[in-house]
Amino acid sequence: MKKVIFSLAITLVVAGSMFTSCQSSSSKMERAKENMDAATQNVVEANQAFNEALQDSIQLFRDASAKHIKHNEMKIKEFKVEIAKEKEDIRVKNEKKLAELEQKNNELLSRMDNYKDDRQAKWDTFKVEFNHDMNELGEAFKGLTIKNVK
Repeated sequence: MKKVIFSLAITLVVAGSMFTSCQSSSSKMERAKENMDAATQNVVEANQAFNEALQDSIQLFRDASAKHIKHNEMKIKEFKVEIAKEKEDIRVKNEKKLAELEQKNNELLSRMDNYKDDRQAKWDTFKVEFNHDMNELGEAFKGLTIKNVK
């Protein structure tokens, strides 16, 4: 009789633990699914915030570049007035240089207007190259204003 009660007790304990572990497993699955949904929502929100920050960065850079390009256009107009007062041989030479600078300025404006890629790595590369080209153009303007008097 003790063996029957003992084996019945062991069977009940095993069945109870299986029943408890099944419930535990399903509740764990439910909690894991809720956690995964929350994590997915956080990732979506983080991606949206990142994309908004990237778009803001692009727009700020576009605005700053547009101001710089407008400033270059004003310099070009001023140089055209100054060049008109020069001797013909110097004027022709400077007009040619100025035309090249004006073309580069227009190319920079076109590159900025036509930029469409929204990936961070591409944007960083574009920005570095664009700043480099903008700085070279600025140096070229400085070189144009220096007069070599001999």
